[in-house]
Amino acid sequence: MIAETTQRISMPTELESPRAKLVYLFLSTNGTATVNELQNSLDMKKISLYSVLKCLEKDDLVSKDGDCYAVA
Repeated sequence: MIAETTQRISMPTELESPRAKLVYLFLSTNGTATVNELQNSLDMKKISLYSVLKCLEKDDLVSKDGDCYAVA
């Protein structure tokens, strides 16, 4: 029998954009990711990802270390 692990991720209430929620959720579950990894996994254009990540960084929800982004 396989034990199921349920992890509850709390979504910040200030996130209204579906794309921002998707990126935040991905980073919450995967730890860190580069823009290329986000693009391949979420099937989003880089220009959209940079815009979303910039907003998340501005709101101190995401941090950047080198090329990798992670939930702050």
